[in-house]
Amino acid sequence: MSRLRLKHFEDVVPVDGKTYKARLKELQHRMELIQAAYICHNLRGIVAVEGWDAGGKGGLIKRLTETLDPRFTDVWSIGAPTDIERGEHYLERFWRRLPDKREIVVYDRTWYGRVLVERIDGFATAAEWGRAYDEINQFEAMQAADGVRIVKLFLHVTQGEQDRRLKERLEVPWKRWKTGLDDYHNRSKRADYIDAYHDMFDKTSTEIAPWTIIAADDKKAARLAGLEAVVTGLGAGVDLSWPEISPELKTAAKKAGVL
Repeated sequence: MSRLRLKHFEDVVPVDGKTYKARLKELQHRMELIQAAYICHNLRGIVAVEGWDAGGKGGLIKRLTETLDPRFTDVWSIGAPTDIERGEHYLERFWRRLPDKREIVVYDRTWYGRVLVERIDGFATAAEWGRAYDEINQFEAMQAADGVRIVKLFLHVTQGEQDRRLKERLEVPWKRWKTGLDDYHNRSKRADYIDAYHDMFDKTSTEIAPWTIIAADDKKAARLAGLEAVVTGLGAGVDLSWPEISPELKTAAKKAGVL
């Protein structure tokens, strides 16, 4: 199998507004059907989203979840661990955020921080982040063995597009909350991140939980590609047929005059 390399995901055909709206509506409805099946059949799903700063993670997650029932959907925005969490195994805080039966959980950044930011900025030793690949593979394999479906997405933007978006976040006042010094610190280490991403793909894109890289210079195209990957990954092998009405429910509805 050929290795995943970010340079192969930099050409994207822009999507026009009309096509985008129509396809987005279709994919969101498909997600509603998938969620209904998860609720009916006590299934569980994970969507793990990684990518560059200003890569479009938030926009994708918004479109993915905005038509879903929030009672059965969790979105976790993962930042730096707390003081308490630093004293625990790095996977502990993710164990606490795993989906329960009937739930789909979306992670905006993930347990891969151990082999990315913690590796690059020295928050983990070489021995710690070096063994994390196997630990993460085992963690994901355990979830899959327990019936959890896993979709892992990486949104890739070129340096030029990232800079354009960072500039916009400075110039548009209501977007300034989206940026900070960390964006520029991380930008200065782009070459280190590319190396770390490639190691991550090589060592953790498994048959159980493969990585899907999305060329994200065009936001609309990236959102559609992301939703398509989630629909495919979470919907694979899931019975989407409508549940039958139980005789008891039908009797109660008839008695109430509803049927």
